Amino acid sequence: MSEKTYNFKIVLIGDGGVGKTCFVKRFLNGAFEKAYVATQGATVHKMTFYTNVGTIVFNVWDTAGQEKFSGLGSGYYNGADGAIVMFDTTSRVTYQNVPDWYMNFTRVCGKYKPMVVCGNKVDMGGRKVRSRQVTFPSKKGIPYFDTSVKSNYNLPEIMLSLIRRLTGNSNVEFVEKPSMTPPEVKLTDDDIQRMKDEMEAMQNAIIDSSSDDDDL
Repeated sequence: MSEKTYNFKIVLIGDGGVGKTCFVKRFLNGAFEKAYVATQGATVHKMTFYTNVGTIVFNVWDTAGQEKFSGLGSGYYNGADGAIVMFDTTSRVTYQNVPDWYMNFTRVCGKYKPMVVCGNKVDMGGRKVRSRQVTFPSKKGIPYFDTSVKSNYNLPEIMLSLIRRLTGNSNVEFVEKPSMTPPEVKLTDDDIQRMKDEMEAMQNAIIDSSSDDDDL
């Protein structure tokens, strides 16, 4: 394994209660190695990933409870190499706010920094936002993942997607499985297959990119 180490600042953004802090705590390194940046209202979690191109270190900035758009100053975003935008699939408004989080990030960092959008809580009943309705990321060329923080569903895939975009190398793979806390819930094989089918249908759909409005 290469000894080269890459360090990236990643901002984790989205409405309150969507599962951002739980997300970082699923990764063992993120749960136990952290520092609070009082001036920026952020908790920084260090996550280390071992890949075939070297060691990737994500310094993930969590919003520390300041989830309102106006509550995060430019210092929170300054120097960010990429972003993870999270919403709650059981709450339409958290998805409707994704464009605002996108605009806040791109206003400071520009439109070409890698981003990933994830819809959390797919393990819960009462889903309000289906994969096929998540059109905004595709219109912006941003990868989207259905996610369950409690079951660890798609969490490594989110990080790998971001790593590939940050390094500009689509062949990056983990050489060591990311260390994660045990899942709290168990998704059935049928659940996973259904979500994969929905994701595939979304990716194969023809999306009208002439408008940024989403039909929710």
